[in-house]
Amino acid sequence: MDFLIEKSYIIKKHNHKGLYLLIGENDNLATINLTPGNYYYGEILVDAFLRHELIQLRIWNPFRSKLAAAILAGLDIFNIYKGNRILYLGASFGSTVSHCSDIIGKSGMIFAVERSVRNCNRLIDLSKSRKNIIPIVEDARYPYRYRMLVPVVDIIICDVAQRDQARILGINALYFLKKKGYFYISFKASSIDSNIPSELSYSRELNKLLIMGLLPFEQISLEPYEKSHCVVTGSYLIKI
Repeated sequence: MDFLIEKSYIIKKHNHKGLYLLIGENDNLATINLTPGNYYYGEILVDAFLRHELIQLRIWNPFRSKLAAAILAGLDIFNIYKGNRILYLGASFGSTVSHCSDIIGKSGMIFAVERSVRNCNRLIDLSKSRKNIIPIVEDARYPYRYRMLVPVVDIIICDVAQRDQARILGINALYFLKKKGYFYISFKASSIDSNIPSELSYSRELNKLLIMGLLPFEQISLEPYEKSHCVVTGSYLIKI
């Protein structure tokens, strides 16, 4: 059902569960704020009524989140739901993590791995109000260092922008991702090999994923939000 808010937007439920579209002068993606009244990275908060209940939406900026960019670019497969356990590799300061926190709700949990102490300090601040986020100051290349902190998870999101990022996803999947669990990985062509065409870089990375038992379902370009980036989604089929 569509509903009007503040005479500025028409809101529609997105095809992907847990997401909303704010249709107005500019169309925006949004999630329901898990901590109403609080914003995290300067995002716009919008109050609305849904089935006679007041809710608050947080606009999800696709220029600051590759996952949001992929969704707005037409991502068909989005399997993040309430109650999921997520391992987020390369969590940065947590803008995307915060929106995933909205989607999975209080019954879910995000294990946010970030090697930058400065960024992780911001994640720690975020986790004080969002109890479904556990920051981990560590390098995603070495999952054995945090194996005692992370259980088997439903989803891995990988955004590390390193040459060996496919291997990083694969080794973390081996440790933590359940069979038939889902993954989302973002690739930046220049981080892989700046001397060859982007599509060739992506093709090589997809082959690496297959070798590690990670079956890609979908690849989507992030333009116009990110140049020479793509997001690949898929499922973990086998334990090597």
